[in-house]
Amino acid sequence: QVQLVESGGGLVQAGGSLRLSCAASGHTFSRFAMGWFRQAPGKEREFVAAVSGNGGYTNHAGSMKGRFTVSRDNAKNTVYLQMNSLKPEDTAVYYCAAKAGGAGTYASAYDYWGQGTQVTVSS
Repeated sequence: QVQLVESGGGLVQAGGSLRLSCAASGHTFSRFAMGWFRQAPGKEREFVAAVSGNGGYTNHAGSMKGRFTVSRDNAKNTVYLQMNSLKPEDTAVYYCAAKAGGAGTYASAYDYWGQGTQVTVSS
C-alpha cells in the first residue's frame, strides 16, 4: 500500500509563495500518477494539478495555471506543488493523491490520499 504525507502548508500573505511536499512510501512510486486537490470550507473538492509517473506530463487547473507548478522527484518518492502569487481564494486544505495508470482530474479515480495540509492566504 501507498502512504502519503503532505507538508509545507501555512499562513502567507496574498502575493506570497508556498511549496508543498508530499512524501510517499512504497516500492513502485514511479508507477503512480500523482495529483493535488484542495477543499475549502463549504466547497467541493477541486482539482489542482497532476503529474504522470515519469513526470513527462503535467496538468494544471485553469485558475491556477501559471501560478502553480507540480513536479516530482522519483528518487526521493516525493511530489511537489510550488504555489506562487497566492490569492485569498487559494485558502483550502490541500491533499495529494496517487493512482495507478495515467494522470487524471477526477478525485474518484485516485486510490490513495494524504491527510492534507492547510494553506491560508490573508488579504
